[in-house]
Amino acid sequence: MKAYRQLTLAQLRLFGRNRQVLFWTLVFPIFFMVMLGSFLGKGDSTSLSVTVIDQDQTTASKALLSSMKQLSILKLTEGSDLNAAMKDLKHGDRQLVVSVPKGYEAAVSAKTASAEGSKLTVYYDETSQTTNQIGLPIMSQIADGISKQIVGYTPVITIQSQAVQSLNLKYIDFLVPGIVAMMIMNNNLNGVAGQIASWRERGILRRLQSTPLQPRSFIAAQITARLLLNGLQAVIVLLIGSLIFGTQVNGSWILLLMFVILGTLTFMSIGFIIAALAKTPESAGPIAGFVSFPLLFLGGVFFPIKNMPDWLQPIVKLLPISHLSTALRQIMNVGASLADVWHEAALLGGWMLVAFIIASLTFKWE
Repeated sequence: MKAYRQLTLAQLRLFGRNRQVLFWTLVFPIFFMVMLGSFLGKGDSTSLSVTVIDQDQTTASKALLSSMKQLSILKLTEGSDLNAAMKDLKHGDRQLVVSVPKGYEAAVSAKTASAEGSKLTVYYDETSQTTNQIGLPIMSQIADGISKQIVGYTPVITIQSQAVQSLNLKYIDFLVPGIVAMMIMNNNLNGVAGQIASWRERGILRRLQSTPLQPRSFIAAQITARLLLNGLQAVIVLLIGSLIFGTQVNGSWILLLMFVILGTLTFMSIGFIIAALAKTPESAGPIAGFVSFPLLFLGGVFFPIKNMPDWLQPIVKLLPISHLSTALRQIMNVGASLADVWHEAALLGGWMLVAFIIASLTFKWE
């Protein structure tokens, strides 16, 4: 027991003295989270920048402009030079250019679609899905509403709207659990592989093996130190996310920490496998990177798994980090209980068990 405590404290001191480890395992993920959260974490609201060229300059055309201003989704700019507006559109500085032709008021007064000036010209970027799916329907809706007012049209069938409040989640609410999952993966997969490979090459493991130290004490100390480190890092990231961006943990903190422990054990086991495969510390890094880099982008850390190609999703859903990030999000954002995330816990447990068995069979002291 004394050897276990001393090894645990020694491992924690190693973490504290190694500034590079502290930076890459704690400071860098927090910096990454703050940067992404500052640029992308303020919600997913959509707005369209629109330039209106009013060539009619009449009361009717100004009424049209007033109708467009009532929609918060449209950010309007009035212009007089159509060529300059088209140049901005081609350069991506504008998403729509609306030209109100001369004779617009006369067409409104005549109440006929065939009159000169009755057609509004809407220029748009055909490569922009946002403009195609949102911008053009909005302009059609505005024109249709004005036309109905002119002819006094009364609809026979109307829509009764009833609002339902849903979770008001921003991108930062999606990002923070992913950052925690990323930290757990990198700290244990890359960290364990590099450290064990280095100790083996320097003969530290061989000297430890020759002492009365039991292997279980050594492994238990490694696990305890990394559990403490990961738990502390997760709490720090969650606190920073809460203080800066207003994120919160809607579910159980105990369940959240349980998945931190489960993720730590899973990726530690995989890290021991990589340490066994790597003959030198120099080769441990590339092997760990070869494993962790795809997991980083395929595991749902930065964007939802459902946005990936359909053929790739079944493969992605087998990856341990995808279940870890999903479980952390469900607990934090939805307040899920263990009954809701038991599937993720079972798959992570399966990964941990299989990886631990392989690591036990392949681990080498020398």
